[in-house]
Amino acid sequence: MGPAKVCGLGADRYNPEVSRDSISRASDRFGVAAALLAVYVIWGSTYLAIRIALEGFPPFLMAGIRFAVAGGVLFTFLWLRGVPAPTSRQWGSAALIGGLLLLGGNGGVVVAEQFVASGLAALGVATVALWSALFAGLWGQWPKRLEWLGLAVGFGGVALLNVGGSLRASPAGALALLVAPVSWALGSMWSRRLDLPSGLMASAAEMIAGGAMLLTVSRVMGESRPNVVGPRPLLALVYLIVFGSWIGFSAYLFLLRRVRPAIATSYAYVNPVVAMGLGVLLGGERISGGEWAATPVILVGVALVGLAHASSGGSAPEGDRLQESAAGAKSDSPGPSGSR
Repeated sequence: MGPAKVCGLGADRYNPEVSRDSISRASDRFGVAAALLAVYVIWGSTYLAIRIALEGFPPFLMAGIRFAVAGGVLFTFLWLRGVPAPTSRQWGSAALIGGLLLLGGNGGVVVAEQFVASGLAALGVATVALWSALFAGLWGQWPKRLEWLGLAVGFGGVALLNVGGSLRASPAGALALLVAPVSWALGSMWSRRLDLPSGLMASAAEMIAGGAMLLTVSRVMGESRPNVVGPRPLLALVYLIVFGSWIGFSAYLFLLRRVRPAIATSYAYVNPVVAMGLGVLLGGERISGGEWAATPVILVGVALVGLAHASSGGSAPEGDRLQESAAGAKSDSPGPSGSR
């Protein structure tokens, strides 16, 4: 075998471009795995973080501080990088959507968590996908057969969830937990028809507007301003801002660019399980047998709706545009906690 042939074999064995491609694919796989872990764990943990933050802050004040700070810092960062500020019309649209997502959606969650376990709040938020499928009908996109099946199963699980346990014992918590996903779903659907800034600037504007509304409600309701806040609730609030609204959402946007929407939004099925587990293990919460039984029923309903979307070429479940509009994209976003 001559030198040329030997060199040819060597060249086949080592190709710099193939090597770089292999490294890039491996890096992408690692990035996707890390991003999925982030949205699963971080967004699932925000419900317990909210409950801890409520130990030192009243609900609307806590949520208002969270989104005003998160949105203000994000807006400043984008503006300094040359991203155009919203027009007056876009600010109006951002105020409308921010009110529905953050005042109604996240506000409902923080109120509910004064009365019910954080894991149950996460399970209630999972119904955003169900309500979104219904609200889509307002714009002529009525659910298909598989979606109707998912809605029937999912809302059957909601009925089972309300039969006993803490929701039945706390009408205020149950009402707040109904308002939150309904408001979030309506805001998610409506946002697709409005003139909003592009990309992250939409999230920044919505968080600023929603945060201002939450702080206004806090003021009107006469919520007391804590003189001293212990390190535990303060760290929980910082965690919600940094991890819930910034890191978690960045991971979610990364997934939307790298994987199918059905995978990117799979957090909608995982977050409630993570939240319930953390609530029991770390928060000392108690979940009744009926509430555990309702969990797979609701999640199966959400999964059927998501499967129907995927098979028809639509977007995957609207599980928490908090956790893309409030920190996100116009259509596929996280739920009222994660925004978080």
